[in-house]
Amino acid sequence: MNFVNSQPLIKNKTEKAKLDYTLFLLKFIVLSITLAVILYVYPALQKPEDLFEMKAGMAVFALVSILLFSIHKVDEWERAVVLRFGKFCKVKGPGLFVLIPLADRITETVDIRIRVSDFSAQKTLSGDSVTVDVDALCFWLVWDPQKAVLEVENYVDAVVLSSKTALRYAVSSNDLSTFLERGDIIEKQIQEQVDKKTTEWGITVLHIEITDIQIPEHLQDSLSRVAQAEREKKGRILLAEAEIEIAKKLEEAVSVYAKNEGAMKLKILSILNEGLKAGNSMMLVPNSIAEELKTKDIFGLQALNEIKKEADK
Repeated sequence: MNFVNSQPLIKNKTEKAKLDYTLFLLKFIVLSITLAVILYVYPALQKPEDLFEMKAGMAVFALVSILLFSIHKVDEWERAVVLRFGKFCKVKGPGLFVLIPLADRITETVDIRIRVSDFSAQKTLSGDSVTVDVDALCFWLVWDPQKAVLEVENYVDAVVLSSKTALRYAVSSNDLSTFLERGDIIEKQIQEQVDKKTTEWGITVLHIEITDIQIPEHLQDSLSRVAQAEREKKGRILLAEAEIEIAKKLEEAVSVYAKNEGAMKLKILSILNEGLKAGNSMMLVPNSIAEELKTKDIFGLQALNEIKKEADK
């Protein structure tokens, strides 16, 4: 796998929201109506010699314009951080709100929805000195826009870089086998480590999810052989456990047959009958069983009749 050195450090950045012209169009319509009303109320504005009415009309138009452009709007999932003369004033939104002209300004609009940022730890040595490439996702949200904007310069990059640092530390402090088998526990450790840092910025890391782990090709074969050996080991253990269970059941059967001679004879006859059904032309039977079949008890007679029937077929 080839890696390009010019690959950006952060692969995923939050895209800027599209501009909403609804409020702008509303302001334009109100200004047009205001201008039409002023021209209707002060018809003398069209005459340059009437300076008083002209100044009054221009003042009204300027006042309405200032009031209109002091109105701002943010969406339901956004919060606006407002500064007044360079100092923090308050967090506004959602909906419409009014700012003091020339004094207040929106320094940044923060999205408080859950975000997903991807990051990776490229060419990191694990605890057993194996070079691995790990890709992961970070689910996070801003719960305090004031801290997110004022405490850190770029909170998006800060979250991603902190997650990447924690991922590298997790990879280097664990063996590859541990990292592969206990991925959920390591994800939890990374999440707690990053969240501890970002809480001071008004940001909560909800979840870290490891999406891909790439290892060198020469190690893939060895890991495949190890996995195959593990599967074979588990298969043999299961087979041995099954043999133990069978032996226990046979031991119970022996105790039952030992107490009931008739049941033992029926079992013997059943085995002979199954052999004849299988189409065997010759069967080797121990002398002890043959002698018992020659007796005049009911079991022997029934056995001889059954065997003769199967032989005739």
